[in-house]
Amino acid sequence: MIEVVLWDFGGVITSSPFEAFNRYEDERGLPKDIIRRINATNPDSNAWAQLESSEISPEEFDAVFAAEAKLLGFDIPGLEVLQLLSGDIRPEMAEALRNIKQKYRVACITNNVKGAGEGPGMATDIEKAAAVSDVLGLFDVVIESSLVGFRKPDPRIYQLACEKMNVSPENAVFIDDLGINLKPARALGMTTIKVLNARQALHELSSVLEMDLLTS
Repeated sequence: MIEVVLWDFGGVITSSPFEAFNRYEDERGLPKDIIRRINATNPDSNAWAQLESSEISPEEFDAVFAAEAKLLGFDIPGLEVLQLLSGDIRPEMAEALRNIKQKYRVACITNNVKGAGEGPGMATDIEKAAAVSDVLGLFDVVIESSLVGFRKPDPRIYQLACEKMNVSPENAVFIDDLGINLKPARALGMTTIKVLNARQALHELSSVLEMDLLTS
């Protein structure tokens, strides 16, 4: 029986940063998904992993990421990539979160970085930061990789969420847009939903929670 709904933030509550990555790549004549390719190389120890675990600063990330890009033959400053991280709130997902909160406890597990914007959602302006803050305020618990020192897909972050929410993994559902982040949650016993788009995710979540979360 589901008691707790665990949410990713970027790419779930907000639009995916991958969309911004692709726009950046297109504007600069870079191969599509090259940023994702760099981030997927040595994923446990690369610049991205170190930054989200607060092992290096954004300034240090700038140089380390650029060096990783250069190994593949591309000139991509890390700080320019960080400016692409802040997505826009998906209103249908925020509304679903509000409705779910009426029946279930809710928590957020987010991989984020210090110094890349305002607050856990890494917003790039005051108005967006306020909107993100309003949504984050709905969660009973927010777990940020940059604060706890480890990140998805490290099993510890899911275990920490369960401890803070006082729930067994078998009684939790976790929603994320990356399969690599869902795999360890599923191994712990959680029900998992991969977000391909908002409507698909809400359809699956409606079935799991026995709620109608589709507004149209």
